[in-house]
Amino acid sequence: MVTSSDFDELKLQTLKHFWGYEAFRDFQEEVIDAVISGRDALALLPTGGGKSLCYQLPALMLEGTCLVISPLLALMRDQVIQMKNIGVEAEYLSAELDDFDAEIIYNRCKEGLTKILYVSPERLTNRTFVSNIEEIQLSFIAVDEAHCISEWGQDFRPSYENIKDFRARFQSIPCVALTATATPKVLREIQQKLNLKNPVVFQKSFRRTNLKIISDKIADKYERVRKIVKYNQSSGIVYVRTRKEAEALAEFLQRNGLPNVAYFHAGLPAKEKNFRQNAWLNSHNNVLISTNAFGMGIDKDNVRFIIHFSPAASIENYYQEIGRAGRDGHTSYAFLLWNELELKSFDDILANQTPSRKEFSTIVSYVYSTFQIAENDLPENVFQLHLQRIQSFTKLSLAKIRNVLNFLHHQEIIYYNAQQARSSVELKIKAPDLDLLPHKDAYFLELLLRNLAGLTTHKVLFSEKVLSAKIDVDPQLVKERLREMQKKGHIEYIDGAMASIKFLKPREQRALDGMYWHLFAQIQKNKIQKWEEMKFFVLDTEFCKMKLILSYFGEKNVKNCGQCSVCEKQKEQVFGRDVSSEILELLKKSPADVEEIAIRLSYFAKENILENLIHLLDTGKVKMLNFRTYAYNHD
Repeated sequence: MVTSSDFDELKLQTLKHFWGYEAFRDFQEEVIDAVISGRDALALLPTGGGKSLCYQLPALMLEGTCLVISPLLALMRDQVIQMKNIGVEAEYLSAELDDFDAEIIYNRCKEGLTKILYVSPERLTNRTFVSNIEEIQLSFIAVDEAHCISEWGQDFRPSYENIKDFRARFQSIPCVALTATATPKVLREIQQKLNLKNPVVFQKSFRRTNLKIISDKIADKYERVRKIVKYNQSSGIVYVRTRKEAEALAEFLQRNGLPNVAYFHAGLPAKEKNFRQNAWLNSHNNVLISTNAFGMGIDKDNVRFIIHFSPAASIENYYQEIGRAGRDGHTSYAFLLWNELELKSFDDILANQTPSRKEFSTIVSYVYSTFQIAENDLPENVFQLHLQRIQSFTKLSLAKIRNVLNFLHHQEIIYYNAQQARSSVELKIKAPDLDLLPHKDAYFLELLLRNLAGLTTHKVLFSEKVLSAKIDVDPQLVKERLREMQKKGHIEYIDGAMASIKFLKPREQRALDGMYWHLFAQIQKNKIQKWEEMKFFVLDTEFCKMKLILSYFGEKNVKNCGQCSVCEKQKEQVFGRDVSSEILELLKKSPADVEEIAIRLSYFAKENILENLIHLLDTGKVKMLNFRTYAYNHD
């Protein structure tokens, strides 16, 4: 007979063996116990609270396969890679997989080999998926990023409402819903829309006592980031808005004597992304300049600072991103850099990427008509997508076009691949029929068959560069020949360097112009509301920054943190602080500019430092070495 102490010991052994931890974090063990006992559960654990472990560990201890519903393909991929790296059998299903690969995954689940299967919420209505899942023993269902089910959440995904009907098919199977960011209104909606039965609710406070939030109104952000990185000499992340910004800022920092800096964004090849991510994870002082493509599912204890080069799109996103600092409990910093001109610019960007109803319909109609897809048609092909052609026809901004395409992608109406990926080729004629082709064509196709294993049976992913090296032909010439073979109907070729699109549902123009437009409009409205809330957070100088965050997430009777930039300024006004003496002591050691002084005085407000420096200059206690650098006056 297995006793309670034996069971607790098994949990700890599993934790130690697979994850290398000696003990659970707050609420982790309680959530795990609820899942294993077969109860429905809802866990609100802020970023860094170890949400994923709450379903991954019980998945190993229970018989069958845990079905994880997750909104992002990139997040699913990262989680599967992490699981496989620690020796756990995990897989994900997505629209990019062909039938051959999906069938292998289904069979492994049916045989009980795969312990965790990740899927998108859209897949729950797929007939093939449902018929296969009925033959798989499910241990429980985990709904990750559960806030997506609420139209008031920051990432509203209407397809999450599929979960309730899906659960009705498997009524005896428990469900655990997990989120890092949810207001009280969103938490109530999660319980209702997932039909959680008498759930055990675990809610950890959002307060992070070791995290100091510093809001900095500044013009020269490049120089500010350089000084922060230089004087921290520790591991950190700098979040920027665009890929171009990530590359430019990394290049500037490297050029200015900071070699431990690299950029990271979704446009990097998978191999390079993995290399940079692993280099950062295994270092104590590497800094990544990244878009918000980085961080989901990443667990690194010793991140000492997060810099937002620009404000995040919402308070939820901002809190999730700063929550990646100080997970070891040691003092860490969250820098928020901003200026009024930039805030106005972001207002304009948001307006520019939000199409009207007529513009939405124009973009959608063009996408279907350019590939000659009639009402109720569903082609099997994957098509190359030329965004510039859509732009020149519709006369609309690329931002609006991408916004609509991303929306259609999230609804799994299309599979839109905007990132560089490996190319694919599929043989459209039978191998014996090669002899009937002209010699030039037959010879090239035979080269493909000899060098791309599996091409006779299914679609194959490959690299033109590797293939060209094998057959000793220029890569560009290889691409030209592949396109030529495609035009003749011999193969289906997708160039991974270009955007591509696959249609996942038959064309229903009435639904697209009606139901889907209203969903799209609701999501855009949410985005604007979230940005307005974030703007208030940035501009406000009266309320403690941590208190604003806690109040936003519904925590009652919250106190000031006493250490953010607002609290520090208020303490100085009430209690006074001899900043002039602190500056003098610092300058006695070495000359410094205002940026350096601010950082060395625990990121004290620069405006106050300038006031004190003017006073010290007037009294002759300090002198200027040049127009930026101050020194102690020994005379």
